[in-house]
Amino acid sequence: MRIVIAEDSVLLLDGLTRLLESEGHEVVGHRSADEAVAVLGRPTGPGNTLPDLLVTDVRMPPTHTDEGLRAAVHLRSLHPTLPVLVLSQYVEQRYASELFAGDVRSLGYLLKDRIADVDELLDAVGRVAGGGTVIDPEVVAQLLARARRPVLERLTAREREVLALMAEGRSNAAIAERLVVGTAAVEKHVTSILTKLELTPGADDHRRVLAVLRYLEHAPHRGDLS
Repeated sequence: MRIVIAEDSVLLLDGLTRLLESEGHEVVGHRSADEAVAVLGRPTGPGNTLPDLLVTDVRMPPTHTDEGLRAAVHLRSLHPTLPVLVLSQYVEQRYASELFAGDVRSLGYLLKDRIADVDELLDAVGRVAGGGTVIDPEVVAQLLARARRPVLERLTAREREVLALMAEGRSNAAIAERLVVGTAAVEKHVTSILTKLELTPGADDHRRVLAVLRYLEHAPHRGDLS
């Protein structure tokens, strides 16, 4: 089996490579998330065939947030039959939901800390590459909890407070003054709000305005921060 690994931990990458090769598999590439997209995103044809499996982490450079999972979602949109096994310490709920929103064949999402033994991992590799689906029960539980949770409940109390002040038309500097915090702290809250509300950058969108609209749509009234 030809396998590409996207993993930034040198120790885990080396151990995973040795393990797979000891089982007779061929690790044909070690990629960052961007490199995986650049190489595997090309049209298939002579001289450019897809691997039998992509194994990817979630949090990878440069921001160590969700690059690996976003790469997996993008590559599956280009190559719906590409087998992908996400192997991470984290459940990145938004893109995990997107990854499993369509055809779930040849997809897997396992949490590193919950893999009991080597045989379990090798079994998952074989099942995903063979068209099966392998999802850690904890991943399923978190995705179901997210689906049931109202939009604004995804935010912390402080984030809802910041969003309410944004709805009043206040700038980051004005919000910082009102809350008696630094502007850097406000900027961090705003970034988190936009992420949790699933407002990705777009050429025709102003995410701050969209966040306020989302708040006004779901909040019982503008003064409610509970």
